[in-house]
Amino acid sequence: MSRTWMSRIGLVGLALVAGLTGCQNALYTDNQNYRRENTELRSRNVALSERVTSLESELGTRPDAGQVAELQAGLSERDRLIADLQSRLRAPVAGGAASPGIEGIETEFNSATGEMTVRVPGDVLFDAGVATLKPGARATLDKIAAALNADYAGKVVRVEGHTDSDPLVRTRAQWGDNRNLSAARAIAVTRYLEGKGVDPKRLAAVGVGEHRPRGNDKAKNRRVEIVVVTR
Repeated sequence: MSRTWMSRIGLVGLALVAGLTGCQNALYTDNQNYRRENTELRSRNVALSERVTSLESELGTRPDAGQVAELQAGLSERDRLIADLQSRLRAPVAGGAASPGIEGIETEFNSATGEMTVRVPGDVLFDAGVATLKPGARATLDKIAAALNADYAGKVVRVEGHTDSDPLVRTRAQWGDNRNLSAARAIAVTRYLEGKGVDPKRLAAVGVGEHRPRGNDKAKNRRVEIVVVTR
């Protein structure tokens, strides 16, 4: 096998791996792109095999045992990289889809808008009718803050407070209505994230109140959603 032949095979293999690496972020954030790129990957593999056959025909010679071993090692490494990438892309996250998420916390990813929504039950964060974070809320928020700093650095983050539809009774004089309470809770979470190093320029707090329910389950409606714009 000539050096020219080996060089050509090496360039083809490097181009394939580089293409896979360059596509990783798009695949990770959009399941439709993943399927398209996976199809392209299979086509490239076929093209590579055809090119090897063509080069052998052009050279009119067969490689010796050492060259075969070297080529097989290169192809095995290429296949390992491909398999590793596909495994990570297919790893289950919230909802079972290949999409961004934070392990152990409920998340939902909208591939059309590129928004990842992290949902934290309001009862985990606050007692009824108040906007002061519970001490037990810190572990959850610390995990979210770490992900925002490490995995989503520079991304815009919107913190939304949500409540159920029950009118305020005990703390009505303080908040007036559910929207004001939800806004105060969103601000409390925002301040905590700032204290954990999340750039305040990235953060916005919104009070939604009872106006965007998740069905008839009051416990699900009492929540804070941290929406990360991943694009």
